[in-house]
Amino acid sequence: MGGGCRPNHTVAPGSRKQYMNGRRRAVCSPTQIPASILPILESWVPNLSRASQFVYLQLVSTTQATSHSFNPLSLLPGLFTLTPLTTIAQRTALRGTSSLDPLVLAPGLHLQPTANDLHKGEYPACAALTSGYVFRVENPATVYFLQCVGRTGCLTDLKVSAQASLSRYLPSRDEALASVGYYAAVGCGLFAAQRVYALDDIWGLFFISNLMLTRLINFVVLRRRSQPGWFGAPEPGVQGDLFILLSQDRWVRIRGPVDDLKALTSGTWLSEPTTLDRFFGAVAKLLVYANVAVAGNATDAGVYTIASMLLVNGGLMALDNLRIRRLNMYGRTMEVVGEPKRYSRRRTLAEQLIKESGRDDWAVAMGLIVKDKASTEKDEGTRVIM
Repeated sequence: MGGGCRPNHTVAPGSRKQYMNGRRRAVCSPTQIPASILPILESWVPNLSRASQFVYLQLVSTTQATSHSFNPLSLLPGLFTLTPLTTIAQRTALRGTSSLDPLVLAPGLHLQPTANDLHKGEYPACAALTSGYVFRVENPATVYFLQCVGRTGCLTDLKVSAQASLSRYLPSRDEALASVGYYAAVGCGLFAAQRVYALDDIWGLFFISNLMLTRLINFVVLRRRSQPGWFGAPEPGVQGDLFILLSQDRWVRIRGPVDDLKALTSGTWLSEPTTLDRFFGAVAKLLVYANVAVAGNATDAGVYTIASMLLVNGGLMALDNLRIRRLNMYGRTMEVVGEPKRYSRRRTLAEQLIKESGRDDWAVAMGLIVKDKASTEKDEGTRVIM
């Protein structure tokens, strides 16, 4: 009785094996040992038995495997890149391409070739106040610029002139002062590439290299497609005056040399892509989408660096586009003069322009005034070309 009284822990014969297996699983479960105490256990390893050393090695291998598990935030660079923002396409339509474009990495860079579609299919009616001809503005980039500067119920004055800088590769000094955001985005892209390289992040560097290659391909393709085309017969020394009716009751008046006006309003900005252009455009798109998978292998520091670069550059490009009040194309410049002038009635605007131009045939052709109230002395000179 004295020393033999112990609790009766009788285990059923059929359940003893299950009991021991349960204890073994509890001891060997890697989730019971946090990674923070593994260095402490490491000092105990020489004093452990073989079975305990085996359990320790299992814990270390499992903990290291879980420490390199998939990080959902690694998808951010790829998702930011594929965001359907048109900031880069807008910049391309308003300012053209630049040799620094491959260094500007921002969300929506794969949409740069869609710059020719930003005008949403609008081809506004245009009247030559000096000759009475009525036609349409066929250049999509010019239409988009007019949509940006036009205001509902207001007449916006613009002038056209030859560019001060004949270089199509680097902007002039005046343009550089108005493009601080663009050059800041270039510096941000270079800093991110240098940072990822310093981190020895091969996959992150591959991600940035793919984006730069995509921008380089689009740059070459757009340069091939933006060669000067048909501008009509030259009229040197002749001054022109155009009145344009945009949607949403936006009115624009453009003045300048006729040859410069033709270069910016006639023909098209980007020619139709050739088979080779389509092929390289498809390659550029595939590179962007493939980057989504590549980003998952980058280090956490590389992921945060790339994601921050894309966010900052997206904001810089958007702010820079808001400040653009000038269109550069084919060595010509179209810019806003003064502030838009508001009119209470469109008829008031038409009467003022008729008085300044000395003719009303263009106003009749555009439907600004009724024909029976217009003068009939220039009816034979009314010409409509749509």
